[in-house]
Formats: sequence, structure tokens, C-alpha cells
Amino acid sequence: MYHFFAEHENIFDDYIDIKGGDVNHIKNVLRLKKGDEILISSGDNYDYNCIIDTITDDYVRSLITSVNEKGNELSSKVYLFQGLPKADKMELIIQKMIELGVYEIVPVAMKRSVVKLDDKKAKSKVARWNTIAESAAKQSKRSIMPKVSDVVSFKQAVAMASELDVLLLPYECAEGIEHTRQVIASIGKGKSIGIFIGPEGGFDKDELELATNAGADIITLGRRILRTETAGLMLMSVLMYNMEE
Repeated sequence: MYHFFAEHENIFDDYIDIKGGDVNHIKNVLRLKKGDEILISSGDNYDYNCIIDTITDDYVRSLITSVNEKGNELSSKVYLFQGLPKADKMELIIQKMIELGVYEIVPVAMKRSVVKLDDKKAKSKVARWNTIAESAAKQSKRSIMPKVSDVVSFKQAVAMASELDVLLLPYECAEGIEHTRQVIASIGKGKSIGIFIGPEGGFDKDELELATNAGADIITLGRRILRTETAGLMLMSVLMYNMEE
């Protein structure tokens, strides 16, 4: 079943109107017809099973057949603070982290990030990344549309993360997998979680100190050294397993 998102103002008691770019996609790419079943999410954890009733050039109207008020989201909001990686690794990270249930992704320019983005390049990248995020959210049947924020400095990232309940920072020099197990097991349902993942060059000592002072738990993900595009996925997978209803 194909999955789409609709704005709140287009959701009514008995029907939902889909507008914008999805109209052309439904009509001319997917070639859906009246009577076809689709899934529509509102962005606030409500999912609507619908049947297409009307297709025009401006909107697609679908009749609501049932409502899932539980949605498909995790019990906790997980924020990924990802150090800017090289090449197109960020696209893979965004796609897979959203499939796993991350709530928001914050690209972070860290001291050891090889990639340096000026304002113009950063805006272009963020727009591209949010397109990937939307596609991943639809494919994985997310009930919300996770976003990729603007690129921030590490100091700004720590300030954002300090508002969360739990901060996790995997570090290749950390030891004690039992501590990692205890930290993850102690995270209660509904707690907001921040994950810091360094770029290819890892974290600078000043960044580690800043994160620790903000309450970040320095943890290990095992004895093997994981790539930046692997570390976040591994930790998010464990969190998802523990939090999934």
C-alpha cells in the first residue's frame, strides 16, 4: 500500500485531500485510480487507511475507512547529532536512521569533519537531505515526517541536546560494554534521547569535554571500530529493539 502525508488543514471527518507534489506522483507516476487503497499520515502519529475517491490536477481526495491512533512511532524521540561525513554517506545515514525510527537528524560541523559547507552549499544539501528523509519516511510507513535540520556547530548541537533527557556518545576509546548495556536498559519509555556520532576523524578532545559537561554518557559499542555511517545505525537498532511496543 502506498503511503503519503497530508497537512492537518486537509484532513476532515470523512475524507482527506492530498495536495502538492504528491498529486502528480499519484496521478502520472504511480497511476493510481479511484478505488485504490492508500495510507495517509497526519504527521502527529495518526495513520488513516483510505480509498481514493477523486483525482484532479490540484488534489487527490480519499475517503477514510479506518484510523490507527497508535501510529508506528517509537515511545521515545531520538535525535541524531551526526558529524558531517565525506561524500554521500550522509544520504545513507539519513535514509537508514529514519527507517529505524529516528525523530530528527541534526548535521554537525565538527573539528575533524573533512567536509566544509558554506551557507549556500549547506542549504542545498539540507534541501536534498530532507527529500531523502521524506522518501524514507513514506517507504517505512512512518507516522510522522522526520526532518533534517540546518547544519550547526558542535557547540550549538550540545546546547540543543542539553534539553533532552538522555545523551549518548559512542567513543572508540571507551571501554566497558556492561556500562553501555546498563545505560541503555535504564532509559525509560518516553524519554527523549540524543545520539552524538563523530565524523571519520572522530571527536576532538574539546568536543568530548563539552559533551560530557552537558551530561553525555560516553559509551562503547564493542571492541571493533565502526565507521561513522555504521555506528549510529548500530546504536539506533539497539534502542529501537528496546523501545518497540
